[in-house]
Amino acid sequence: MSEKRAGIGFIGAGEISLLHSKAIAAIPGARLVGLWNRTRATAEERAARYECRLFETPEELVGDPAIEAVFVLTNQETHLQYVKLALEAGKHVLVEKPLGMSTGEIVQMKRIAERCGRACVPGHNMIHEESLLRARELIANGDIGKIVSCYVLYNLHHSEERARTLPGMVRHILTHNLYTMIYLAGKPTRVAALKATRHYEKLTREDLAMCILELENGGLAHLCASFAADDLSSDPWTFMVKVIGTAGTTRYTYQDWVEVKKGISHSRTYTAYQATITAEDRYFVDVCLKGGNPRSSLEDAIVAQKTIEAVERSIAEGVTVEIDAGPGMD
Repeated sequence: MSEKRAGIGFIGAGEISLLHSKAIAAIPGARLVGLWNRTRATAEERAARYECRLFETPEELVGDPAIEAVFVLTNQETHLQYVKLALEAGKHVLVEKPLGMSTGEIVQMKRIAERCGRACVPGHNMIHEESLLRARELIANGDIGKIVSCYVLYNLHHSEERARTLPGMVRHILTHNLYTMIYLAGKPTRVAALKATRHYEKLTREDLAMCILELENGGLAHLCASFAADDLSSDPWTFMVKVIGTAGTTRYTYQDWVEVKKGISHSRTYTAYQATITAEDRYFVDVCLKGGNPRSSLEDAIVAQKTIEAVERSIAEGVTVEIDAGPGMD
């Protein structure tokens, strides 16, 4: 007898839902039951495309017994509202990054999940890349020695029109870079950061942000997030992760898998991006829904958010900021 497939519901049907729907379709143990989206026209188009049910309200969606887990794919400002709704309806949750507007919001998600006895997993897709799983194992086993430095660099041009639909680089991309750094090299203790706007003509938010971090293990990290320009060099830092140790080095790059066709945001399709979403969703279905621990937890998300807030303070005040990586507070 075939195993029952987990029913998934989407709250939010924006562009990231295109990647998650493709992922769910590739997972034998899952099926997309239905979705709700604030904009009716988008909801109707996506429900037809995904061949799933269109719910009239998010309350109707979380009340459907066919749905075991909810993916919260809305804008950052509404994540806590819909995570709380789904958890208190008895559903497990995967919530896209950035998880919340503040550390306190993510702490609330964690407390609600614990009270309801349900999984609440951050959408930290980048660490589900196979190369990074191998890198983490090498680092954890001490095979590359003591960590000297960690680099997580992102340089992918986004048009101003596309960027208008997204948060700035600090919240949108540095969050990716931070949880990846934490997964591989550990927690930070202090940070110094800067931001700039280099190619937007109307938008006032940043299209470039960089920071240097001191790590608990004594190493240093350099993170870069840029929508300002593509790296067109012979060895581009499109999305590149490198950890240098006293006895070895690990490296991963988007450039190992490139398709000559336009992606949702990018001029080319970087195959690994969809692959990490699919691997993330598969792990959520096959492991987290059966009681297993996520590869990146709400505790990691809290540390990442605390660091984002420290980055914002560093930029605003022009100072190096200490980071309290202990338990979050409301």
